[in-house]
Amino acid sequence: MTILVTGAAGFIGHAVSHALLDRGESVIGIDNLNDYYDVRLKQDRLANLTARSGFAFERLDIADSQPVADIVRSSGTDRVVHLAAQAGVRYSLQNPMAYERSNLAGHLAVLEACRAADIAHLVYASSSSVYGDRPLDGQGFREDDPTVTPVSLYAATKRACELMSQSYTMFGFPQTGLRFFTVYGPWGRPDMAYFFFTQKMLAGEPIEVFGEGKLARDFTYIDDIVAGIVGALDHPPERHGHRILNIGNCHPETVLAMIEALESALGVTAKKVMKPKPPGDVTATFADVSRLTALTGYAPQVAIGDGMARFATWFRDYYRIG
Repeated sequence: MTILVTGAAGFIGHAVSHALLDRGESVIGIDNLNDYYDVRLKQDRLANLTARSGFAFERLDIADSQPVADIVRSSGTDRVVHLAAQAGVRYSLQNPMAYERSNLAGHLAVLEACRAADIAHLVYASSSSVYGDRPLDGQGFREDDPTVTPVSLYAATKRACELMSQSYTMFGFPQTGLRFFTVYGPWGRPDMAYFFFTQKMLAGEPIEVFGEGKLARDFTYIDDIVAGIVGALDHPPERHGHRILNIGNCHPETVLAMIEALESALGVTAKKVMKPKPPGDVTATFADVSRLTALTGYAPQVAIGDGMARFATWFRDYYRIG
């Protein structure tokens, strides 16, 4: 069988594609290689994949519905892992139309392609941002908690994708939406705090720490995320089924704790400039993953200290920093 991975040159798509190839699957990756962040990083991820047997690549925009449908139909695609999207909460403040095209039109194009081919399972990326701005209260965010107060356009588009998928249950093909909680690790996204903090810390430059470092995130290492995605892919709901699952580390850390982990991994003390919380950012995220665990046995393995150490090693190697 063939699995289509959208956003294959992205952080998570790259890692998921490798995991699927490792177990002998045939993978078709699609990506538009846009310049939201360093295209060279995307090209290098893609080069890793195209060197492997069983991987094929098509460069296209997922919002172009007919080419997406043609690939799914002509390739005999059986399952789809839809990870392509316009990411970034703060970016949406200045570039809202990018989210309309990539997240809304793109998700709809994927749904239509899956409908036409009547695939066996669609797994797609949602986001912890749909829960809105909530304080930590000792309880993880649960999938049936209210999701009616998004504080960013990005969050609103991700919730809209969930609702679109729910409406497509009438067409039969099973769907799973995964709410990701702050994924990090080697080959990560340069727009994320841990990544650009590392760049600045190694250059001896100050870092801006929003919310005075008290904002908390459920930092989840890429290998744990991949295990959860593949596990969910292997356990589709029944026909006409659509479910939402959290996928995170179940252990929120403050941004200051993340910086401390980076300082230890890099051997550098950060020069911190404290800033207020910007619009669109949430106070905390905290995944309750009991549903995913019950379904697949999902159990995050990598603590933040170890994860940041692995990232730091990759970063120095990739950017040739001694």
